[in-house]
Amino acid sequence: MAKAEITIAGKRYALSCAPGQEARLEELGARFDQRVMELTEALGDLGAERLFLAAGISILDEFDAQAAGVGAKALDDRIRNLENRAATLLTDAAARIEMLSRRVDEAS
Repeated sequence: MAKAEITIAGKRYALSCAPGQEARLEELGARFDQRVMELTEALGDLGAERLFLAAGISILDEFDAQAAGVGAKALDDRIRNLENRAATLLTDAAARIEMLSRRVDEAS
């Protein structure tokens, strides 16, 4: 196991990780530290445990909001595709009706 050192709210933590993942873990740690610092400025020093909890919950809230946005986009894309398909089918049906109408006119 590899080790990565991160600092959150001024305290250093040594974390185990898969080899080659040290830089990623350090980057995530820095981002988490930034969130904790933002919450400290907004809420005051509530203690590490509460700040970490608040940071984790706020990150999950953002994640859920982004996931919902992705889901809505996928639904919009599907609706658009269905509308395009329906328009194509209606155009094809109109062309067939017109062709049949001409045949009836020619036969009469």
